[in-house]
Amino acid sequence: MTGIDFVLRLGIAFLLGAAIGLERQWRQRLAGLRTNTLVACGAASFVMLGVMIPGANATQIPAYVVSGVGFLGGGVILREGASVRGLNTAATLWCAAAVGALAGSGFLLQAFIVTVVVLIANILLRPLGYRINQQPLKGTELEFCYRCSVVCRSQDEAHVRALLLKSLSTSAMRLRSLQSQDLETSAQVEVQADLVTQDRKDALMEQVVSRLSLESGVSAVRWRIIEQEYG
Repeated sequence: MTGIDFVLRLGIAFLLGAAIGLERQWRQRLAGLRTNTLVACGAASFVMLGVMIPGANATQIPAYVVSGVGFLGGGVILREGASVRGLNTAATLWCAAAVGALAGSGFLLQAFIVTVVVLIANILLRPLGYRINQQPLKGTELEFCYRCSVVCRSQDEAHVRALLLKSLSTSAMRLRSLQSQDLETSAQVEVQADLVTQDRKDALMEQVVSRLSLESGVSAVRWRIIEQEYG
């Protein structure tokens, strides 16, 4: 590989990685302009290194690049309460590495095509994703998991468990678990129920909480969404 080829391929990887990074930077994502540019340039450099070293197996280098970018992408994925952030950013980094690997291998036209596809996916498919998210969740694979916690006197545990089950028996929620545990600081018990549904049931949970809070033996009752998951 001549010096001109090296500079050309690295320059193309730089420009295409920057194009992908500009869109990420504009949306103020965790991995923006510099990160995507560096990923593309690094992938291109490793691929070209495999070509320049005599006797090296150049076909193995892209596999190592994919593994390395996988660890990098895992670092931008964040869990915030019931939601997960950073999946699209991690996928974009993965694609930026693919663009760099293509440019480093000399497939410049293919690198341009992949860059255009990545930009189309991040820009044009975004409104479609929002539109789909506005549709009713019934019938989809997205599930909400609610957790209802009731603190009561030990002697009222069985009564509270029965009331909790009765309040939820007519709803479209599935009981995932029902457990009780003694509280160390007092002679009280916390009854905890995890329930799964395919659409939001906030109003129902408020009714259940209001009903249980009227019981004389209940000192605290609350509910929250603990996770959203795909089945």
